[in-house]
Order: sequence, then C-alpha cells, then structure tokens
Amino acid sequence: MFFVIFPILALLAAAIDLSRSSRRQQGWRVAAWVLLRYVLVLNVGLAGWTAFYAHAFMSESIARSIGWQPSPFEFEVAIANLAFGTLGILCLWKEGSFWTAVVIGVTVWLWGDAIGHIREIVVAHNYAPNNAGAALYSDLMLPAVLIALFAVSRPAAKQCSQASAGHDG
Repeated sequence: MFFVIFPILALLAAAIDLSRSSRRQQGWRVAAWVLLRYVLVLNVGLAGWTAFYAHAFMSESIARSIGWQPSPFEFEVAIANLAFGTLGILCLWKEGSFWTAVVIGVTVWLWGDAIGHIREIVVAHNYAPNNAGAALYSDLMLPAVLIALFAVSRPAAKQCSQASAGHDG
C-alpha cells in the first residue's frame, strides 16, 4: 500500500498544480518538470520520512516483513531513509544541480537496494513480501521514473525555475 500511495499523491499534486497555474499551457516538458518536483518531494521525501519512522520505531515488524532478523542495523537503515527523505523535501526549495544530485543519490541507493533484494532471493530464497514484492519493484521503478522525468524536463528546467521563484500557481 505504501508503495502505491505516494505515486498516486505525486500524480494528483502535479495535476492540481498544473490545473491552477499557467504552466499547463507550456508543454509536456514543463508538465514533466512539475511531476518530477512532486515525485522528488513525495516519493523520495515524504516516503523517506515514512520509511524512517517505520524502520526506527517499528523495526521488528519491518525486519520480519523483509525476511530479516531484528537488528540494531535497522536504525542505520532508518537514518539513511531520513537523510534521503530530507533531501527530497528540500527539493521544494532547491532546484537545478541539487535535483541532479538527489536523483543520482537516490538511483545509486535504490538500485543498490534492488541488487540486495535480488541477491537475497537468489542466495537465501528470501521471498518475504518486502524483499521480493513491492519494495523490490519500487527500488527498480522509482529511479527509472526519476531519470526519465529528469531527462525529459531538463530543457524546461530553467524556465520552470524562474516561474517557481515567483510561483504563479
């Protein structure tokens, strides 16, 4: 459920933003930039903070859902989620090369996690719901979506950044 809610929220937020601003008339690259902003803030930021809470304060049930034994290492996972979540939230105010760094960092982290999930499936036959299920698909898909939106919206980024400085919506 967690992995479905944030993408839906990002799509809804982008649709509302575009419907309330003059950006909706500026083409699909601008729409991609608006969607990228909300994916960064919601799917990286808010989801990261939610994952921090889950790994820090519900660590035993989260560990079991991944097929792990509860461990103090779970707190380190929580802090990584907190760090990237904070970077995602900061994308509300920071743009340009900051977004580039966040997209690269999230991609390295989540595709690295995906490799870990796949390794666990192959080596340990770990088919726990949050190892072989939605978490794996999310770890593969979110970076791909971020990279695609970033690449498509890049030509419109300067125009959008100037518009959001005065935020017309």
